[in-house]
Amino acid sequence: MSDRRYIAEPQSPPKQRAGEQAIDYSPLVHDQVATTTCYMCACRCGIKVHLQDGRIRYIEGNRDHPVNKGVLCAKGSAGIMTQYSPARLRKPLKRVGERGKAEFQEIEWDEALRIATEWLGRIRATDPKKLAFFTGRDQSQALTGWWAAQFGTPNYAAHGGFCSVNMAAAGLYTIGGSFWEFGEPDWERTRYFLMFGVAEDHGSNPIKIGLGQLKNRPPENRAKFVSINPVRTGYSAIADEWIGITPGTDGLFVLAIIHELLKADRIDLDFLVRYTNAPWLVVEAPGTAGHGLFARDSAGHPLCIDQSGALRDALEADVAPRLIGEAMLSDGRKARPAFELMATRYLDESYAPERAAEQCGVPAATIKRIAAELAEAAFDQAIEIPIGWTDWAGRYHDKIIGRPVSMHAMRGVSAHSNGFQTCRAIHLLQMLLGSIDCPGGFRYKPPFPKAAPPPAKPAAQIGPMHALHGLPLGFPQAPEDLLLDIDGTPHRIDKAFSWEAPLAVHGLMHMVIHNAWAGDPYPIDTLFFYMANMAWNSAMNAPDAMRMMTDKDEAGQYKIPHIIYADAFFSEMVAYADLVFPDTTYLERWDCISLLDRPISDPDGAADAIRRPVLQPDRDVRPFQDVLLELGARLKLPGMIDGHGKALYPGGLKDYLVWHERRPGIGMLAGWRGHEEDKQGMGEPNRRQLERYIENGCFWRGEIPEKARFYRFANRDFFDWAIPRGFLDKPQQIVLQLYSEPLRRFQLAAEGHGTRQPPDHLRARVMEGFDPLPSWYPPFGAAADSEGYLLHAITQRPMHMYHSWGSQNAWLRQIQARNPLFIARKLGERLGLVDGDWVWIESPHGRVKAEIKLMEGVNQDTVWTWNAIGKRAGAWNLSGSAPESAKGFLLNHVISELLPPQPDGHRYANIDPVTGQAAWYDLKVRLKKCAADEYGETAPSFDPLNSSLPKTGDDLAYGAEFRARRERA
Repeated sequence: MSDRRYIAEPQSPPKQRAGEQAIDYSPLVHDQVATTTCYMCACRCGIKVHLQDGRIRYIEGNRDHPVNKGVLCAKGSAGIMTQYSPARLRKPLKRVGERGKAEFQEIEWDEALRIATEWLGRIRATDPKKLAFFTGRDQSQALTGWWAAQFGTPNYAAHGGFCSVNMAAAGLYTIGGSFWEFGEPDWERTRYFLMFGVAEDHGSNPIKIGLGQLKNRPPENRAKFVSINPVRTGYSAIADEWIGITPGTDGLFVLAIIHELLKADRIDLDFLVRYTNAPWLVVEAPGTAGHGLFARDSAGHPLCIDQSGALRDALEADVAPRLIGEAMLSDGRKARPAFELMATRYLDESYAPERAAEQCGVPAATIKRIAAELAEAAFDQAIEIPIGWTDWAGRYHDKIIGRPVSMHAMRGVSAHSNGFQTCRAIHLLQMLLGSIDCPGGFRYKPPFPKAAPPPAKPAAQIGPMHALHGLPLGFPQAPEDLLLDIDGTPHRIDKAFSWEAPLAVHGLMHMVIHNAWAGDPYPIDTLFFYMANMAWNSAMNAPDAMRMMTDKDEAGQYKIPHIIYADAFFSEMVAYADLVFPDTTYLERWDCISLLDRPISDPDGAADAIRRPVLQPDRDVRPFQDVLLELGARLKLPGMIDGHGKALYPGGLKDYLVWHERRPGIGMLAGWRGHEEDKQGMGEPNRRQLERYIENGCFWRGEIPEKARFYRFANRDFFDWAIPRGFLDKPQQIVLQLYSEPLRRFQLAAEGHGTRQPPDHLRARVMEGFDPLPSWYPPFGAAADSEGYLLHAITQRPMHMYHSWGSQNAWLRQIQARNPLFIARKLGERLGLVDGDWVWIESPHGRVKAEIKLMEGVNQDTVWTWNAIGKRAGAWNLSGSAPESAKGFLLNHVISELLPPQPDGHRYANIDPVTGQAAWYDLKVRLKKCAADEYGETAPSFDPLNSSLPKTGDDLAYGAEFRARRERA
């Protein structure tokens, strides 16, 4: 790992000039400095919190931390104002009025826990799946998922289904890793960087650091940065080339590039033969249950044909397979290499740039040029590093070959109904260029790579008073792995792992409220949410969510009987809860960033981190993780009590972090394990482990040996390092999946094969979505075109905000407290709109009113806004006239959980049919200019909430007491 610094080094103050007032450049600003980990976004940067007299003086980045190396953004610095936010909850709350009215009684913790234990105890004793436990943008899913499994409910997931499951699932089913937390570009060596659909909030500091490296290289080593995004903001604004693509067409753009690379024969055949399943033979037997599956020998090994035309085990180390040619199998069936099927498909003229340009809004000449530039960077500027390494078969190599083309993608690609296949197309492009886990390309971050797909499968419910035999989330590989009753009824309330979303590896948080309200596929008893502002901007549609949570049946009872909510702040969701657990802030609790969850590793080393309480709460609040473990002990959940029925973790999460073992030797933290504190990844619990983390700045990092850092899917040196640390179980090559047999198994079921088949109304969607080769189809939202909804509408988050909690921060609100609708200047001219006009943004589902702002850097048929700015009046303890509620708005008001009715009346969920990813970027709208008397405030509007929290004035200043104290001294 480089020792290079990415922030300004300390400078000597200027000399004082004659007659100039003396300035103290080094005032005493703290009496204590505590390291911990930031929580103001998902980067999880290391920070140093400077404290004076028990209050925060300021927060700076930790220069030694592997994630940010001292860099800290506006969000991280503003953690002070999150800590002292007037929106912080102060005590447990019990609803005494109607839901949605925010009428509560403050209660003691014993009563709150007793109520929750009674509700949950009844459920566990009768039918555990009637608890739906879903968490939002928390970073403790290794704990919460385990808790759900011990309770016995399959109804668990986090926010990923709303945000990035297409990205994660496509990567894990294809290359055993993915973008975002699972890998990153080789910033130091890449010569060409493609970024797809990345907003400024994701990977903020690491990406800024990486782009800074790219932009500051000397001219002879300059890398080209190309951003593909409908909107030119943030990262895209500093790109060498911005391609304002039409939303939802990224996959077609990528496949057109592949068409050009195949035509020019500019692909890495050696990489494909060595590391992918391109040579594996695919059975050609139309109409049979084996059509499209891999041909295998009697031992189940995949077959290929060697240069002589003989059938061989494709996994043999010395095989030299053909990539093209027909083979005759011993049973008389024919087969062809997967590569040939792939090449035949994408060489078809339907993928030609001229055809793709019509859909993408990108000129054919541009697509051809990008393809040529990628090939030039990958092959003409190839890297050779003289480091010896040994591959999986024991063969020694005296150098490492690098293809310096790297890619990164995120929500802009993921949040479409074709996002899964688009993400797979990007990984296919990487495979064809040979740019996966090599110098200059995409690089895995430990504990990845994993098998593609990972072997863990979702666990089904067993029954009352029993834990699941596994975790609620997993990776189905065939229809038999789905969670369905014998009649096809989904086991899960969100219908994850059913035919509606077979590979929903992150669940469908966005469908929970709708399905619970509708009793589809069954009624539930309790919704248990943590950090999920479902009443406002974590649901597909805010008004619908609020209506469903307050809707009653004919007997006058709420259709969703109980709602428990845990949060640190008075968000919009609090008003809809029956019982509220007040959480601490991230500076008041123990927490961890675990390799079992969302790692902070880098390509050259494994890393994890902790948070620790640097302040004591001044309110009657408790860390939610501690509350969860106490509830588990009260409910006598396995793994949370000892043989005498006493709590195993009486100290809460602090105890759990040290003593919990997921399997022998594997715990939440990887550093300083074992009795001698000398083991990494795997080892006995160490009672002094947290002390060691604190001494090291609250993080641990284990360096990967130099010879083990590349080609880790086939590097024996990496296996030798990873297996003793628990990252891999065996020294077996991870074959990259150019052609996906698991997808083909689901497709075969849709064709009528097997005992478990999709219902008739879903067959066509499964057939289209589960193509074993990456494909592209128009987003389902495009069906709105015929009704005049011709404009794409998307959201992005600004660099200084992150999810809903950022926009109640006093400092960040000064940067931005309202959001207009941005539209292209030419579109404005066409519609007769000018800056400051107000418009109705109409979709088939509803309409919302906002002010417009004209701009240049946006796709001509796309409108967009900043997300998470709009607030309901009175929420977050903001004043009833706060700009966030009067001038801010959410596009969620016009997005539906369901697509418009089909001719037979059926309504599909507004999701990707493979993973269940929320397809909120498929939104199509039309604009209608407001009448003059409609200007001035956004709509729809809702009655203000009364938080009953102490009100504050308009003074946003902080720190005056420190200055006064210094002046007195």
